[in-house]
Amino acid sequence: MNPPADAHWKRFYIITGGPGSGKTTLINSLRSRGYACSVEAGRGVIQDQVLIHGRALPWLDPLLFAELMLAWEMRSYHIAKHSSGPVFFDRGVPDVLGYLRLTNLPAPGHVHKAAVEFRYNRTVFLAPPWPEIFRPDSERKQDFDEARRTSAALVSTYNSLHYTLIELPRIGVKQRCQFILDHLNLDPLNREGKD
Repeated sequence: MNPPADAHWKRFYIITGGPGSGKTTLINSLRSRGYACSVEAGRGVIQDQVLIHGRALPWLDPLLFAELMLAWEMRSYHIAKHSSGPVFFDRGVPDVLGYLRLTNLPAPGHVHKAAVEFRYNRTVFLAPPWPEIFRPDSERKQDFDEARRTSAALVSTYNSLHYTLIELPRIGVKQRCQFILDHLNLDPLNREGKD
């Protein structure tokens, strides 16, 4: 698969994984160190749809929910182009394909096209299922079994798109953050990373 003509994708790093695996906490830690980070689409869409009594919710209209997540992820990608240095994404466009795979919904052609056109760095960090930190909340209605199945669907999706998955160790958030920065040869004072 050929990368897009522009070079933004080289500095766009996805952190993916099932619900309750510590992704958002990790993203917040990276943000506190001065890195540009996106907001998770699924949680944002759910919060907005609940607020306006909308139908684009995974338990009401999963395909419409996927469409709004896709639009959110593409917008996050475009916004990230205006920043400099590395950007960490709390999920990315391919996660929408993973969600559709998980829910056994056929992925429309335009979703596949988006996953091809909106490329990220080949290195993707996977937060694996972690029962000790998993907690349902008002937006996360999945149980731990679904979190494991989500992770498996994401692994399959990212592999099919030729990304290289790096599984994050089940350690504290500061250590996880440092694991990523060390892997990418980044630190808060030197934001020039390697491919």
